[in-house]
Amino acid sequence: MKITEILMAEHAVFHNLFDHIEAVAPRLKTLAEVKALAAVVDKVMAPHTKTEDDLFIKPLELCFDQIGQNETFHAEHRQIEETLTSIHRAKTLAAAKKILLRAIATSREHFDKEELIVFPMAERVLKAKTLADLGALWLTKRDAKSR
Repeated sequence: MKITEILMAEHAVFHNLFDHIEAVAPRLKTLAEVKALAAVVDKVMAPHTKTEDDLFIKPLELCFDQIGQNETFHAEHRQIEETLTSIHRAKTLAAAKKILLRAIATSREHFDKEELIVFPMAERVLKAKTLADLGALWLTKRDAKSR
């Protein structure tokens, strides 16, 4: 399986999680509930971001440089992580909900950019074997973590 297919599959799972969070956020009653949801999102997003940064973006950095998006891409990852982390400093339920929904919206925008620009660019620029090798490397790393 190609790394682009793996990342797209992960995006599908995230979009379902985001849909759920957006649906339940208005009904959350405590700050602890919002912080717990943020922790779940952060916990599942971190390995995805690391995979993108370590396995996927490095082979494409020259392309990102050429279109002036290399730092932007990494900055968006940091912004999402920082926003999720900032929820734990929120003092009110309303503030925490607002920050959580901002993190979800930012993540969706970033994913849209990846799905519309980055993944197709990777399919054009990288060889199918390279994409498959990166997918196999992802699987090996995932299997090593589950042991």
